[in-house]
Amino acid sequence: MGPQPLLLQRDHRLPERLRDPHALEPRHQEVRPRLATSWRSSADGRTWTFSLRSGVTFHTGRPLDAEAVKASIERTMRAKTGASYIWDAVSSIRVEGPLTVTFALKYPVPLDLVASAGYAAYIYDTKAAPDLAAFFRQGRDAGSGPYTVTKWNQGKEDELTLSAYDGYWGGWRRPHYNTIKYKVVPDTERAYRMLQSGEASFVDRLDPRLFARASAAPGLRTSDRPSFTTAMMLFNTASGPMKDIRIRKAVQKAVDYQGLVKALKGSVMPASGVVPEGLLGHVPGRIPEQDLAGATRLLQQAGYGPGGRPLRLRLTYGEGEADEQVLARRLRATLRKLNVTLEARGMHWNAQWELGKKRGQDIFVMYWWPDYADGYSYFGQVFHSANPPVFNLSYLNDRTLDALLGTVPELTVTDKPAAQRAYEQATTRVLDQRAAAALPWVVKARRAYLGGIQGYEDNPAYPDVVFGYDLRPSG
Repeated sequence: MGPQPLLLQRDHRLPERLRDPHALEPRHQEVRPRLATSWRSSADGRTWTFSLRSGVTFHTGRPLDAEAVKASIERTMRAKTGASYIWDAVSSIRVEGPLTVTFALKYPVPLDLVASAGYAAYIYDTKAAPDLAAFFRQGRDAGSGPYTVTKWNQGKEDELTLSAYDGYWGGWRRPHYNTIKYKVVPDTERAYRMLQSGEASFVDRLDPRLFARASAAPGLRTSDRPSFTTAMMLFNTASGPMKDIRIRKAVQKAVDYQGLVKALKGSVMPASGVVPEGLLGHVPGRIPEQDLAGATRLLQQAGYGPGGRPLRLRLTYGEGEADEQVLARRLRATLRKLNVTLEARGMHWNAQWELGKKRGQDIFVMYWWPDYADGYSYFGQVFHSANPPVFNLSYLNDRTLDALLGTVPELTVTDKPAAQRAYEQATTRVLDQRAAAALPWVVKARRAYLGGIQGYEDNPAYPDVVFGYDLRPSG
């Protein structure tokens, strides 16, 4: 194992995936074995059996076996918090043997993708403590991955320290990092200086200017890959002025999609359809273009626009999200020319979300990435009818769309070409027939790290994650 620690600069969010998932391999777009060495499903997609890796132990020393898998997932399902809904299709979990577990489903879903989720698919030792919630709140862990939590200073710059778990099933024969330290450094200028000086080994977010410097700097390496994170402008289809589809379509046409990509200097790429490239459901050739003449006609048909009544729209976005602020500023300038006043308000996520669930804005700007690497997340969570709306912040209540989406999980298992056709129809329904949203860009994952580090590969299925075990130290 390497003698020096790996220092990773982070933003304010605590890493959430300190585990060993059934990892989705980024280049081959398929699930690869990790804790499960193999799995199979019935022809109808309603029964899934997983064979587990032998000899795996939790950081507590207890074995990770079929009973432990059943106990951890059932506990997550009972909690009904966070992304536990990814297991909603599960009706029962059976232990078939020490290393064999079978899931019976109420309806077919791609359970191999569900099991690879970035949220709520954790396999952990439910016997680690009598009160597991309190145990985890103390900054302790009960997983089985290559590193275990040794120090958690919530809210501090030196927030998190991980240490190698000697009993990790993958072994420690080749050089690895003994220790991984996460530092919270919101100031990207300072983070870049830390990288240059070697005080940090890896920086996960740099603005376009600093990324360009890092790309040309001797002794540094960079990674620039498309992600699964999509910027969404969700339109209020239920109330207010945007209840009129003509106004929604006018705003769609007013967005300067190409200008935004240019303004953000390579940190984003155009969005085509609802589902980003690399996932089932992506629809190529749907990159939108600004059409101010078309926007003007639609506004005038609705009684607004140049020469008509003035129109006022309210937009909310994430406070501190610089790219979303650029979107708001440029859209406000564009709409002003069309006799539309855009009131843009940056808000902390929880406050924005609570306001959104009360239909408190006309345009809700947010980022979306899937819970697991499947296109259904973009539709089922965001555009399927829901009361309360949760993430359906365009407030669509469309039975035709709901019925179409209801076919997708089963088709994903049994007939992928048919699933793709359903996604294409759903994309047309959301963006054209209902004009419920505009998608200005897809984020690009841009990382910078010390040139001597080998083995890093971005995996878009796990945003904001560095798999430290895969990295080879520089010396």
